Amino acid sequence: MLNPQRSLSELPKMSAASQVERAVLEEEFNWLLKEEVHAVLKQLQDVLKEASRRFSMPTPGLESQLKQENFILGSSTMDQVKGVLTLQGEALTQADINLKVAKSSQVLHFQFREDKQWKLQQIQDARNHVNQALQLLNSRDESYHFKTGAEVNKLMDAVMLQLTRARNRLTTPASMTLPELATSGLMKMFTPPMPGDVMVNFYINLSKLCLTVYQLHVLPPNTTKNFKPAGSSVLHNPGAMFELNNNRFEVSHVHKVECVVPWLNDSLVFFTISLQLCQQLKDKISVFSSFWNYRPF
Repeated sequence: MLNPQRSLSELPKMSAASQVERAVLEEEFNWLLKEEVHAVLKQLQDVLKEASRRFSMPTPGLESQLKQENFILGSSTMDQVKGVLTLQGEALTQADINLKVAKSSQVLHFQFREDKQWKLQQIQDARNHVNQALQLLNSRDESYHFKTGAEVNKLMDAVMLQLTRARNRLTTPASMTLPELATSGLMKMFTPPMPGDVMVNFYINLSKLCLTVYQLHVLPPNTTKNFKPAGSSVLHNPGAMFELNNNRFEVSHVHKVECVVPWLNDSLVFFTISLQLCQQLKDKISVFSSFWNYRPF
């Protein structure tokens, strides 16, 4: 059994020790808020400026300053689809595609019309999210004094939300139905025009620029028994069916070719580094918060 006299006599010493500990913690925490938070914000700005530079857009009148890059599409396992894509920032400025038709050895050749470009919305959205993250960081310059850990966490959460959205736009292509693909503006980009039994789609998946070509065949009008329209998907498989303008179609062949875009890979690495920096700062704040919330005396 504890000696009540001894316990009481020790209380002031323990309390004094906890006061010293608290004073040291407060000093460290104030240093964190004043110095280390801004050091991390500077690191984040530097990393995200590099990411933003990868997505850089030309200023009006200086479009030619943004580098045009040619990417060869193809696969070592199949040669049904070959092509060269020209990417300038977020815009596909030219696409030159050869398609070997499955049933015959005929090769179809398509390319973008001279007056057309195809904007890749995924790249545009990712760039916008990076710039919003930078704006959040720029709103707290070095002279700004953070008063609480909660204030730092709020900023980190807002930055992380933008970075997660930027990353998700590159890692998660949009799902589309087959009628949406058939009627998209992309189908009007080509010369000669795409035949009615061929559809194409371009999208970004991680650091890859992907082209999918669908070959279709028309189903007889009386095929109601087994007709089941396909839903929305990034990639539709052979056998998928859809209806358009009172005609029913089935996907007979699917060809997917892709190429790596190095600067998209760089951007994904920058997003990962930035998210880790944000999380590490939040973890440091939470260590102090746990001391604050824990009152042993």
